[in-house]
Amino acid sequence: MAKSKHNFCVIMAGGIGARFWPMSRTSHPKQFIDILGTGETLIQQTYNRFTKICPRENIYIVTNEIYVEMVKQQIPEVQPAQILAEPSRRNTAPCIAYANYCILARDPEARIVVAPSDHIILNESLFLKNIQSALDAAGENDWLLTLGIRPSRPDTGYGYIQYLEEKVPVYPKEQHIKKVKTFTEKPNRELAVTFLQCGDFLWNSGIFIWSLKSIMNAFREHLEEIDSLFKQGIGKYGTPEEKAFITETYTICKSISIDYGIMENASNVYVLAADFGWSDLGTWGSLYENRAKDNQGNTVIGKNVMIYESNNCIVNMPNDKVVVLEGLNDYIVVDSDNVLLVCRKADEQQIRQYVNDVMLEKGEKFV
Repeated sequence: MAKSKHNFCVIMAGGIGARFWPMSRTSHPKQFIDILGTGETLIQQTYNRFTKICPRENIYIVTNEIYVEMVKQQIPEVQPAQILAEPSRRNTAPCIAYANYCILARDPEARIVVAPSDHIILNESLFLKNIQSALDAAGENDWLLTLGIRPSRPDTGYGYIQYLEEKVPVYPKEQHIKKVKTFTEKPNRELAVTFLQCGDFLWNSGIFIWSLKSIMNAFREHLEEIDSLFKQGIGKYGTPEEKAFITETYTICKSISIDYGIMENASNVYVLAADFGWSDLGTWGSLYENRAKDNQGNTVIGKNVMIYESNNCIVNMPNDKVVVLEGLNDYIVVDSDNVLLVCRKADEQQIRQYVNDVMLEKGEKFV
């Protein structure tokens, strides 16, 4: 696949993966873990995937400053200037604004794909074909594109995108690109079932494609306050002055997602409907879907786990611990360092709340 010198990638790797607690911790979040047992961590998989479509020097990794050394260890070929260190968490819009200005200093004609660091892509060749189609469309049109995944079940853990079904394709070279009608946050099950039946709803993958020109125009129109803050750093990006400027900027920059700040408000938003075997690996349930199972539907990590009369569980244990489970159905059982979690799979969306409660009542060392 041809790599255009104008193709850039921004990998977002600053999250702590709270819904994957207790394996994912603030000190070592899930993107830096080989969760699937493939020999590569999630961020390594993501980086290697995008090297097939972007020159290596055009791949930026935005992460929290506490993870910079981890990024360097896991992806040693990335140059220090390609690691954008955030001093604090401010959601996705500020991190994209930061990357925009770094890329602007190098290539005003850039076409950019923005992707989280912790997704599973099963059909990589189809994924890259979709990304290339979207990059081509973004280069030819003033569009903000996102990848939408054709839903296979009424999942309540994803946001949804509804698209307009038009008689004439908006982009004849890629007929799966549609104009976006609405965005919907994570729905309840009844609504998710309705979305699935309608046929014109897609899961929101959180992967974005646009030209630098289009996204910067969108920031000026919809998030001018954030754009003007980062604009003040022109001349400092890629220099020794960048760090001090970013530290100061993040103290006054508001926290807002790119979805809420721009995508839900802009009129030039399009979606490429895709199906390349995707999971955002956001929860234990999504890991369960992507791992091999025994005859009772259990998926087990750990060499000394013994299971009796238990079905459809996900079990993650240290190799040096003997564990006996009996009589559990549809449970998550995870032992990691100083924490044991036993939770019904149906209640996995509560894990984020458990993390907050543990932090308040037991202290940060447990999260």
